This record gives sequence, C-alpha cells and structure tokens, in this order.
Amino acid sequence: MTTVRMTIPDDFILGAAASAWQTEGWSGKKPGQDSWLDLWYKNDRHVWHNGYGPAVATDFINRFQEDVQLMKLAGLTHYRTSINWSRFLTDYENVTVDEEYAAYYDQLFDALLANGITPMICLEHYELPGYLLEKYGGWGSKTVVELFVRYAEKVFARYHPKVTRWFTFNEPIVVQTRVYLDALRWPYEQNTSTWMQWNYHKVLATASVVKRFRELGYPGTVGCILNPEVTYPRSRAPHDLRAAEIYDLFYNRMFLDPLVHGVWPPELLALLEQHQVTWETSEEDLAVIREHTVDELGINLYYPHRVKAPSRAWHPHTPFHPAWYYEPFELPGRG
Repeated sequence: MTTVRMTIPDDFILGAAASAWQTEGWSGKKPGQDSWLDLWYKNDRHVWHNGYGPAVATDFINRFQEDVQLMKLAGLTHYRTSINWSRFLTDYENVTVDEEYAAYYDQLFDALLANGITPMICLEHYELPGYLLEKYGGWGSKTVVELFVRYAEKVFARYHPKVTRWFTFNEPIVVQTRVYLDALRWPYEQNTSTWMQWNYHKVLATASVVKRFRELGYPGTVGCILNPEVTYPRSRAPHDLRAAEIYDLFYNRMFLDPLVHGVWPPELLALLEQHQVTWETSEEDLAVIREHTVDELGINLYYPHRVKAPSRAWHPHTPFHPAWYYEPFELPGRG
C-alpha cells in the first residue's frame, strides 16, 4: 500500500461554511422577524424534506459554544456563516437593531476568535426579511437596496473590530431563479423581468455596500459568494457550443462580470432586449457598479451543467426563459 503524506501550508484556509437560517433555529425570534425562507416554510412545509426546516435547524443559537469547540477539535481555521438580516433588526425601515440577537453574534465571534477560528461573515444568505418582500416586492425595489446598505452599516459599525472578511450575498442568483424564473418555490410567480430586476438590484446592493465600506474606512474586504456551474456542451458542434455559451451568460456571467469587471456582457444585455425583458436602471446606478467591484469572490462549486441545443421550438405563449437557447443533457449511462 502506498502512503501519501501532504503538508497543509500555514496560510491555507481549512474551514467550513453554513448560514444563520440553516443552523440557528427560531429560538428567541420575535414577531415580525420572518425571512422569506420562514414564510416559504410556513406556507409550503410539505416540500421540505420530512417537514424539517429553519424552525429548529441545529439549534446553533443555543449550542454555539460547544459547536465552536467541535470546530476547534476538527482543526478549522475559519468559519463562514451569515447574519440573519430578518432577525438582526426589529424595524427594517428605521434600521433598529435587535440587541438580544446582536449580542449573540458578539458572543459567537468572541468564542471563534478565542479558539483561533477566523469568522467570515455574509450579510444575506436568502434571509431577506419577509416584511420587505411583502411591502416592496423584495429585491425588485431599489428601496430594499437602500435599506440593505443601512443594515450593512449597522453590522460593520458593531463588528468591525472582530470581523474583517465580509460578503454581501451567498449565491445571489438562487432565490429569484427558483421563484420568478422557474416558479419552483413559494410564492411561485413566473416573471422573467422580475428575475432580472432582482439580479440587477443585488449587483447594485453589492457595489453600494463595497462603496460604503470603503468610505467608512474599515479594515478588511467585501466580496460576494457565487455558485457558478461549469458548463459543458453535449458536443463540439456549433449549435451545442452556442447552447453552452448562452447558459454561461445567463447563469454564471450574470453576476461574475459586473461584480469583477463592473459591467454586464453586452451580448447578455442584447439578448434580454431582443426578448423584451425589461428592468429599471439608471446611469447613476451603473456608475456605482462600474466603480466599486468586489475585493474577492467566494465560489461554491457543486456540479457541472451539461447542455445541448434545443430540440423543439419555443411555444409562442410561453414567456421568455434562457432555456429558449438550450436543453439540459445528461451523459448516457449516468447512474
């Protein structure tokens, strides 16, 4: 038997990632602090595996001290999680901090740091306050962008001595793709223009938070965590190559390009215009996006995506969807 020994470099991050909603549970949550996820769970519990969801999760909010010891025992150097926007505030319009919940994060960060674990913190991991979804349509409204920046200011002001690596969103394309593009998640409202407005405003929110963080002069970095899918064509035929290019444009470069380069791919914008997908924008917004790109990207890689050219015509009564240009493809014999 061959034994292979590897030495982990001292500067290599050996960590783990989770989120507030996936771990904390609802213990201590106050009336009116539902997130989009909580509303989905309350309205559509049967689609959650065996009915389990965010209500209990792993009860991390009560067990974090022992869990941090387990992290230390496992040799973690970093831990990435989120702050639950819907619970951090009791008044989303006036940005009033829930002191009880905020104090929990003080204790968590202190425990992590005392055990040699660096916190990496995301400001929104699908935890859009339900109030903002119901009143403003969530990320469809620029008002929510402005409120998100004010929330970020409160978080930075409180925790900047303890946290220096920040992320605006985890997988910012996911919620609106499931809800408004594919209509697979509550509240099941297919509208491609709404999908694009959410994409646009999340990019704007990221750039706006980066801008504000730098203006305030805090030490550290602000990034965003994406979930790109490495896209493979079925074949090297031009029509399959084109299908893969289009998939990459809509699902990967939708966020990669503006976050890193400050602009969307011209071809992507042209395709959206061609299919009459509309959203509100402004030159002022675009300047903020152009001038305030992220310091770093987090990448969640789950699986590749294989596509082929579509095999049938698009139904004239079906609203535009990027699948106009591709179909999923699975390798023959896949188990």
